[in-house]
Amino acid sequence: MPATLMNQRDLEFMLYELFDSEALTSRERYQDHDRQTFNEVVNTAKTIAEKYFLPIRRKLDIEQPTFDGKKVHIIPELKTAIDAVNESGIGAATADYDLGGMQLPPIIASAAGSYLSVAGGVGMGYNMLTTANANLLQAHGSAELIETWVKPMREGRFMGTMAMTEPGSGSALGDLTTKAVKAEDGTYRISGSKIYISGGDHDLSENIVHLVLARIQGAPKGVKGISLFVVPKFLLNDDGSLGDDNEVALAGLFHKMGGRAQTSTALSFGEKKGSIGYLVGEEHCGLKYMFHMMNEARIMVGTSGAVLAVAGYQYSVDYAKNRPQGRLPSCKDPQSPMVNIIEHADVKRMLLAQKSYAEGAMALVLYGTQLSDDSHTSATAEQRQYAHTLLDFLTPIIKTWPSEYGPKANSLAIQVMGGHGYINEHPVEMFYRDNRLNPIHEGTTGIQSLDLITRKVPMNNMQGYKATLAEMVKTIEYAKQYPSLNEFSSQLSQALDTLSVTTQAVLSAMSTKNIDLALANSVKYLELFGHVIIAWLWLKQSIVATKAIAEQPHQADMHFYQGKLQACQYFYRFELPEISVWSNLLINTDSTSFDMQPDWF
Repeated sequence: MPATLMNQRDLEFMLYELFDSEALTSRERYQDHDRQTFNEVVNTAKTIAEKYFLPIRRKLDIEQPTFDGKKVHIIPELKTAIDAVNESGIGAATADYDLGGMQLPPIIASAAGSYLSVAGGVGMGYNMLTTANANLLQAHGSAELIETWVKPMREGRFMGTMAMTEPGSGSALGDLTTKAVKAEDGTYRISGSKIYISGGDHDLSENIVHLVLARIQGAPKGVKGISLFVVPKFLLNDDGSLGDDNEVALAGLFHKMGGRAQTSTALSFGEKKGSIGYLVGEEHCGLKYMFHMMNEARIMVGTSGAVLAVAGYQYSVDYAKNRPQGRLPSCKDPQSPMVNIIEHADVKRMLLAQKSYAEGAMALVLYGTQLSDDSHTSATAEQRQYAHTLLDFLTPIIKTWPSEYGPKANSLAIQVMGGHGYINEHPVEMFYRDNRLNPIHEGTTGIQSLDLITRKVPMNNMQGYKATLAEMVKTIEYAKQYPSLNEFSSQLSQALDTLSVTTQAVLSAMSTKNIDLALANSVKYLELFGHVIIAWLWLKQSIVATKAIAEQPHQADMHFYQGKLQACQYFYRFELPEISVWSNLLINTDSTSFDMQPDWF
């Protein structure tokens, strides 16, 4: 069976028809680019993915990184592949020219990265975290920190991490105990332990730049007392060459269900004299700065969920088109030829579900990526602020919906392929395992749901919430000029009414009832909101498809656009109606989970 990566036609649809990325070339930052350069970057990524990553994808999954007590060992082919990415410039695709970047729009970089992510498992995770680390330092670090650490990361010589989680506190960052003591030279001595640090140790780069959350001696307790530090694995000499070891010790590697190409580590800082750390920004503002990287990472996690869902869908479609088995119920002749399984209605159902999840999620994460860009490069301050408001509000959904429904899509890909889907000769079981981490890291689904309803919805007089609903209303009004879409626009309008009533009921319960009870079903609120957002994005895709069909495209494109409309219909008829059940639970403040007692389990 041919190796299936991304659907290039669908990527082109997303980039140029749904989001009109070509229009970005009118912005000053991107004026050196055009559609041709965008396509060249995406095609280069595809070539690197097929040449360097795809041949080692299974090997990366089977031969996990090892630690011999002194050094981490990763199969050497991964470094060759990552070096190829860095040499192509894609590793710093969105960075400024003067820092070695290509100044590409993030949405183009995301499309290019999708090929690399699918072909290389999570091997590209090292680069992605490094980019996010460098972006944080460029936004909040001093000129000296940028010159010292960001430049070598953009060049691919150094790689970066974020080190937040501790053994005793997990996601409760306010309880972290890693300590920072100020030295006479203005640096700090860092001591403590961190766990689940992705890319925390490896042999893929000269140095590793850790961004570490720690509490300065005497700082207040809770999140207000947290500061952020650059803590490199190796110190640098005055000429920029590698110097002494900085007491960043690998305590062990975690062995994972999936995502095995990227190390997950337990690190110990400063067991003797203390690791030397360099303060980022101001004291006690560390969590605010780290959220810059965390929010970027959350879009990356959502993108991973979407991309893996697309890859599994593409692979299972290809399999279903070429796997003969059985006959349709209407066929009574046992001597007749078997049909390919894609002819069976239930296989079509599972493929449609995958398509609706995967391509809906892909639209969501690319929309989020474009909002992030708009918040920095739109023409006016008002436009930039509006994009920031939308992105800030939608981030919990962008992270969570694809990371929850991506694995559901991958599970269906396995089911479509039957026993062949369950064995590792085919990659769909690996896609599922890789994707299953996404609902967990960078803030679990439960944490994201609490963030959405307790912070993002009421924030600034519900500004983000109102702006999001206004965007959906605009699409509904625009869709009314296409009678064939009346079913969808009408149903989305009803869904907005359901969402509004549910939101008011939950906010009221938060102020009048036991707050723990009021928030007991917060995940269902996030899921409800996510479904409405995905339905909206499917309506937007259907508008584009309907307009294109009216222009009578050639047959292949006609089939492509009809597939979009059918997937939209599936989501509206099979998925969106579920929000009514979730709404009733939330409006009635259902106490089933809340009332359950530990001793009853």
